[in-house]
Amino acid sequence: MELKGIHHVSALTAKAPENYTFYTEVMGLRLIKKTVNQDDTSVYHLFYGDEKGNPGTELTFFEIPMAGRNHDGNNSISAISLRVKNDDALTFWEKRLKEHGIQTEGIKDRAGRQTLAFRDKEGQRLILVSDEKNEGVAGGQPWSKSTTPEEHAILGLGPVRLTVPAAEPTIEVLIKLLGFRHKGTYAAEVAGQPEIIVLETGEGGSGAEIHVEERIDLPQERLGRGGVHHVAFRVDNEDELREWIERVKTSRFANSGFVDRFYFKSLYFREPNRILFELATDGPGFDTDEDLEHLGESLALPPFLEPHREEIEAKLKPLDTKL
Repeated sequence: MELKGIHHVSALTAKAPENYTFYTEVMGLRLIKKTVNQDDTSVYHLFYGDEKGNPGTELTFFEIPMAGRNHDGNNSISAISLRVKNDDALTFWEKRLKEHGIQTEGIKDRAGRQTLAFRDKEGQRLILVSDEKNEGVAGGQPWSKSTTPEEHAILGLGPVRLTVPAAEPTIEVLIKLLGFRHKGTYAAEVAGQPEIIVLETGEGGSGAEIHVEERIDLPQERLGRGGVHHVAFRVDNEDELREWIERVKTSRFANSGFVDRFYFKSLYFREPNRILFELATDGPGFDTDEDLEHLGESLALPPFLEPHREEIEAKLKPLDTKL
């Protein structure tokens, strides 16, 4: 029983139409599922990914209209990485982002890979990471209709960074409970702070890493637009998920138990630094209720919400496809 890598990351946006425009038109991702927050059907839940939304490529956003800005800090998922093919792709992206008015930190080394950090228009912290030296979990397949050239396209999710006041409890959960391995360390983003610790699972590589940053100098994050809600790890199938559920229960972590998200099955729990982890199955997948060629083109609802479609659609604003 071993986690296979990063499954998806879910973040917050205050404006779904603008979010859709940025991630499809500027970043070139495919909207693979346009649905609603199952806990609040008046707002969108948008899923972006590769050509079919393969596990490990999914970046999702919950819409919370009028949400205040995120106040960065501790007890947080402080950066999301997006994989690209090689170092040359980073040069392409540095130029492309500048053309769209997005400032970057410039290309720099992180954990032995070339990277490019920037923020989206709501302040979401993103890092493009080169797969030139990557060995491990394979990336996804770029969508043929992407707004970016295939050779420079985003391949999926890379390392996810956690920022915590005490690294040891989080690392203990990742290693002893979830089976991650210690891979190494690299220099802190801020001078004088401890090195960032790299853990990996499954086949390893950029698609299977968590980076843990210890920062005792920061206040606790106040989550808002531009912040990250949770990170999900890949579980092969439902039978294995149920084994993980028992394992988490035995470890006495409060948890959600089995949750059916229709496109995948899940378990949620918080580790000691209050970061929300999800374990999610690789299937059934996003083409369960839509043809692969038409993913994300219409509002998709799980069967238990389908009887309320007319009421739900009446509350949603159309997504704006224009920059």
